Amino acid sequence: MKHYTLAWGGHRLELGPRTLVMGIVNVTPDSFSDGGRFMSRDDAIDQGMRLMDEGADILDIGGESTRPFSDPVSTEEELRRVIPVIEALSRNGSVPISIDTTKAEVARQALEAGASIINDISSLRVDPAMAEVAAGHDVPIILMHMLGTPKTMQVDPAYDDVVAEVTAFLRQAAAQAVQAGIPADHIIVDPGIGFGKTFDHNLELMGRLDALHELGCPILVGSSRKAFIRHLLKPADKKDIPANVPDVATGTQATVAAAALQGVHIVRVHEVADTRTTLSIIDAIRNAGATAQELTRGTE
Repeated sequence: MKHYTLAWGGHRLELGPRTLVMGIVNVTPDSFSDGGRFMSRDDAIDQGMRLMDEGADILDIGGESTRPFSDPVSTEEELRRVIPVIEALSRNGSVPISIDTTKAEVARQALEAGASIINDISSLRVDPAMAEVAAGHDVPIILMHMLGTPKTMQVDPAYDDVVAEVTAFLRQAAAQAVQAGIPADHIIVDPGIGFGKTFDHNLELMGRLDALHELGCPILVGSSRKAFIRHLLKPADKKDIPANVPDVATGTQATVAAAALQGVHIVRVHEVADTRTTLSIIDAIRNAGATAQELTRGTE
């Protein structure tokens, strides 16, 4: 497994020795997993504090739903939702805060409010000014693969080879980010589970995440509560099951384990405490295997 050190501002993350956990705080009325639960400022702040207490290494704050077929919100509304939450959480916690947005102005104001990572699901395609914001503030940026936009991404997504095409997209996105002034060691890549993929595409990506290591960047995976998990677990007579039921939480932990065993560096999840428990075992198994391989090579 490739190890990376991500150091910027007053933050330092060691990526590799253990799998890091990014906790999700959706300040939205319509997210697929927890729509409306943390729409109020106080509820969102309380949720962020709870996730930090449970051991989140990073908090990801978003004010615009990116569920399939969702509509965008205005810059003003997105700022109204996220800025007070970021200000409060940055004052009361020490973990890095990521702003989940495709808008450069939202990212800029979020960074000034206390965020220190940009999570851009469009990989700089929606707002070209995002690269200038990331480079100018000298912060890490997460670049994700997505077909089209949240409004269109699930309209008959098709690939000849989903793993090869996602990898090629992320390679090009990273190169364009570097060309725009973002340091290569500030780039994290995300294959975009659930963003413009069928259930089968998601399963194939989850089974071949180790292919992304050739990109030479830390890897983030966000599979938590996604539709392919619910599809696998739903009874035959049901069209879907709710995202927040216990079976889906258990299924999510299976995907967390699969990702960690393939050397993914960060997992983005709703249930931080359960994920830390899962990773305490999986990371120990993975590290023991790596140590055994090193010892074997040393005797050859």
